[in-house]
Amino acid sequence: MRKIDLNNFQVATSETARHINRRIVLNLIRKHQPVSRADLSRHSGLQRSTVSAIAEQLLTERWIREGAMGQLPRGRRPTFLCLNGERAGILGVNIRPGWTTIGLAGLDSRFLMEDSVRTGGDPETFLPALGRRLRDIMNAHPQVVYEGIGLALPGRVDWATQALVFAPNLRWTNVDVKTPLQKTTGLSVEVENAANACALAELWSGRHGEEVRHIIAVTVSEGIGVGMVLNGQLVRGPTGLAGEFGHIVLDEQGPKCGCGNRGCWEVFASNQAAVRYFTESLRGNRRAHSPAGPSFEDILHLAEQGNAKAAEALDRMAHYLGVGISMLVSGLAPDVVVLVGEATRAWSRLEPIISKVVAARQSSHARTKILPTDPMTRPRLRGVIALVLQKHFGAPHIV
Repeated sequence: MRKIDLNNFQVATSETARHINRRIVLNLIRKHQPVSRADLSRHSGLQRSTVSAIAEQLLTERWIREGAMGQLPRGRRPTFLCLNGERAGILGVNIRPGWTTIGLAGLDSRFLMEDSVRTGGDPETFLPALGRRLRDIMNAHPQVVYEGIGLALPGRVDWATQALVFAPNLRWTNVDVKTPLQKTTGLSVEVENAANACALAELWSGRHGEEVRHIIAVTVSEGIGVGMVLNGQLVRGPTGLAGEFGHIVLDEQGPKCGCGNRGCWEVFASNQAAVRYFTESLRGNRRAHSPAGPSFEDILHLAEQGNAKAAEALDRMAHYLGVGISMLVSGLAPDVVVLVGEATRAWSRLEPIISKVVAARQSSHARTKILPTDPMTRPRLRGVIALVLQKHFGAPHIV
């Protein structure tokens, strides 16, 4: 019989139980606010005395605040609890080619301010400059208690080292993005792939209902990223590199991709692909390309004005988005696929094409909803803000 080494096992202490119960109550307040102590007891299954003790501690530490009083036909009127939005400040940073956006959010994930800076091509120069900009924001809001920085990147992050492994559209490879920001600001930095951040934002928001546990986020920008929540768990893989569907090859003879391959999904369905389609149609040459051509914003605007060539470029982009999404639906059968990016502004045009392509390629009879995310909700920033807050509210299981 094999001998078991009991030293390898940890026994849960009463302090561990209190910590778990605190996270449960704090998370329930976040989800159901405003909520009474009695409702928290019903939601959690904890005794009212336990909930009251935790609530008092959270009030003392200013994590929550008391709001209005409820109305009951008899008995003591309940006092509702909600998160204290002024308790903590989280700096969210979304780095993209061209521009980097910054948001300062409170504990309730509402943005207190937003800013943007040009993204530099050299990370050794840009990251310290970004750190100084974050420090300036902190100095401009001295009343805020800062919890940390959440950073979204358009590439894959090594989960062990937190280094950016590769970001073809940024042209950054093996970059330590944490150290320069931590050194300049003095805050801890949580790093995540942008698509994973968006998937986390969808899980965190609860807008699809608690019964939805399989969510795929597809970020459409300069490239294409995929973040996966399966069985309620954010999937990163053993090294953090899972989800690179944007670089699955659809056509080996297709255009060259920034990753080095040809014909990847993102060279057919990204913002840059739509720009290429439009530029080629103007020149009458499918191989023509001009780096000084129109932007994706220009194409959206032209399509809204009725420009036929811009509309055709978006239609072609939508077709290939459908091709890639059909692959995700067939292979993963999620409850929801959420599209993130500027393209969702043309959702009334894109959605019928995407849905038609997905339906034509399905044999699994999956009942997957395909939905857009409003760019105005800042899903990438909200995702990395949730990434920082997880340590207090309890992180979803990550595999």
